[in-house]
Amino acid sequence: MAGNPVFSNFDKNLRSGQYAGFGSQQQGAQTGYGQQQFGQQPGYGQPGFQQQPYGQQPFGQQGFDQQYAPQAPMQQGSGRSMTMDDVVMKSIALFGLLIVVAGGSWVFAQRAIDSQQNSTVLGLWAGGAIVSLVLSLIIAFRKTISVPLIIAFTLAEGVFVGAVSAFFNTAYPGVVVQAVLATLCVFAGVLLGYKTGLIRVTARSRRIFMYMLIGYMLFALVNFVLVLTGLQEGFGIGGSGPLGIAISIFAVALASYSLAIDFDSISDGVRAGVPEKTSWLLAYGLLVSVVWLYIEMLRLLARLRD
Repeated sequence: MAGNPVFSNFDKNLRSGQYAGFGSQQQGAQTGYGQQQFGQQPGYGQPGFQQQPYGQQPFGQQGFDQQYAPQAPMQQGSGRSMTMDDVVMKSIALFGLLIVVAGGSWVFAQRAIDSQQNSTVLGLWAGGAIVSLVLSLIIAFRKTISVPLIIAFTLAEGVFVGAVSAFFNTAYPGVVVQAVLATLCVFAGVLLGYKTGLIRVTARSRRIFMYMLIGYMLFALVNFVLVLTGLQEGFGIGGSGPLGIAISIFAVALASYSLAIDFDSISDGVRAGVPEKTSWLLAYGLLVSVVWLYIEMLRLLARLRD
């Protein structure tokens, strides 16, 4: 997706043709020699086919090895194309792992809060966030898909989410349940809107989203520095006033539309017949967007409580 380095690189690779030929070659194996997914090429016994002497080819025609050699993505896959079921099953696995780890982190952080060991909670919070950020950058720009790295990210993200949830739920009792329900509702709403065509994703909307996301990321970085240095308190710029609430609503809108871009990227990947292993990468990217939406929901509801 445009707002997620995972989908950003995936979309760029998809449109540059790096996955071209994977699905067609699988189809060709089923339909016969020389046939491709979109149309057919002349073959033995077909009109227009002229057999050349061994070792010779017509002038200007690519060599057999170049034309029918497996593409690079085929070396990454398991030998078959990705399906929507693959993405769904990988997503369920990653989300399940995240929830289990987040639950354990919450219990540990809650005990630390009850004992007034704020440094422990901060360590879980910051440690999980930093490790998640480093792993996400490695995964996003790595040329090959590493399932162990994706699982490691999910574990670190679970620690972060659990600690943050425990902190917010202590300061604003019940806000975590509200944020979870709100996140699920937005997820379902965006998915329904995308499937029905009510929410559309175009090249232009992707560019606009990218510009808005870059602006928000720069703002978030400046806001973090201001809070860290003590120049701002609480949520930072805008606080819990109208400006702060407007900022949170804007962030929730960005995270919500990023889900639509995720769905569009996944659909493109399925249609293009990318390798099955790519489903791990797309499931991971979807996990990143959902967690982002959940955190923004927490901030918005907490501001509304204030």
